[in-house]
Amino acid sequence: MNILVTGANGQLGMELQELAKKNSNWNFLFTDIHNLDITNRQALIDFTNENDFDFLINCAAYTAVDKAEEEPDKARLLNITAVEFLAEICNLKNATFIHISTDYVFGGQGYKPYIETDITAPKSVYAITKLGAEEAVKNSSKSGIIVRTSWLYSTYGHNFLKTMLRLGKERDALKVVFDQIGTPTYATDLAEAILNIVVTGKQSNNPVEIYHYSNEGVCSWYDFALAIMEESGLNCKVMPITTAEYPLPAERPFYSVLDKSLIKKHFDLKIPHWRESMKLCLQKLNER
Repeated sequence: MNILVTGANGQLGMELQELAKKNSNWNFLFTDIHNLDITNRQALIDFTNENDFDFLINCAAYTAVDKAEEEPDKARLLNITAVEFLAEICNLKNATFIHISTDYVFGGQGYKPYIETDITAPKSVYAITKLGAEEAVKNSSKSGIIVRTSWLYSTYGHNFLKTMLRLGKERDALKVVFDQIGTPTYATDLAEAILNIVVTGKQSNNPVEIYHYSNEGVCSWYDFALAIMEESGLNCKVMPITTAEYPLPAERPFYSVLDKSLIKKHFDLKIPHWRESMKLCLQKLNER
């Protein structure tokens, strides 16, 4: 089985690289901007002519949520145009396109976990372009899977968990918003779920299916930060504040908990609680 991964140097891509070492029967091809510019259609066509793949896992995205408000064209290029190109080459190769999306496509005004068919209402440039990417996959792919996830973190790259660890060592106190509710997702768990999808080879009757994946449980950013400090033994005091007290350029959803019933049922997944996965991530960081 040949698996092409784009955006391989990001959090999820790096976790897939780790898992690839344990799956020697599969042929992984990891790419990033240094060896494949997915915003260049001709470069993608040339690459396709030289390489075979059965699955394409797209981990590439413009994810700088606030900066996207200043750079909407760059966000659209990577989050929409490039996805259209990737869908095109998947069709040429008769490959299944697995695309990673976000909880931000929802407006965040709900009160119960979002299912895949709930109405979307993105509020920021980043969220709008990510929903645009979903539309590109649905409109252009012969065979595709969209996986929406939330609050991604890992031992790699820049993320909330690693920022809290750094600040927790530097400061005596921190203020973190408590009125944004969701679920942290350990990128290792998401990577394992994606490879589970690949190995089962299950496909619904629809050309493109949407699934939700995050860890189990619910918390606020404040709760997440507090748990990080407690588990790490840091004496930094975490104080709750409202979103209004910490204004940012891009609007965030107040509630973005994802219902994972469909992906658990379809692929027989057992998903760990966010706190247990957080502990594993912290242990891995301590071992480095």
